[in-house]
Amino acid sequence: MIFGIGTDLVDVERLAEKMEKKTGFKELVFSADEIIYCEARTFKYEHYAARFAAKESFLKAIGTGWSKGTAFNEIEVVNDKQGKPELHFSGITEKTIEALKPGKIFISLSHTKTMASAIVIIEN
Repeated sequence: MIFGIGTDLVDVERLAEKMEKKTGFKELVFSADEIIYCEARTFKYEHYAARFAAKESFLKAIGTGWSKGTAFNEIEVVNDKQGKPELHFSGITEKTIEALKPGKIFISLSHTKTMASAIVIIEN
């Protein structure tokens, strides 16, 4: 049974401009490992945008939005050995998510030079 579905679309250039202008934005939104991963990529802002879309999609899927008890940088997109994206949680966000008791989480990312998207489906 589906617990929730979330999708998001991000303008890569808009996110890049925000990251360049707002000091601390990157660290507020992304984990240290996500920053290392994205900074190592040739088109880093496409990867940042896809991860931002994934976080937004996840919060839509659980039905809370960015609310008390969650932090964007505690929702982390990681790739398994085959490159498949997965969501990992830490800190207070991990406890908040555990209390909601979601089941299996499915995530898909996509990006082009100008747009990035993500979809998250949660089973229970």
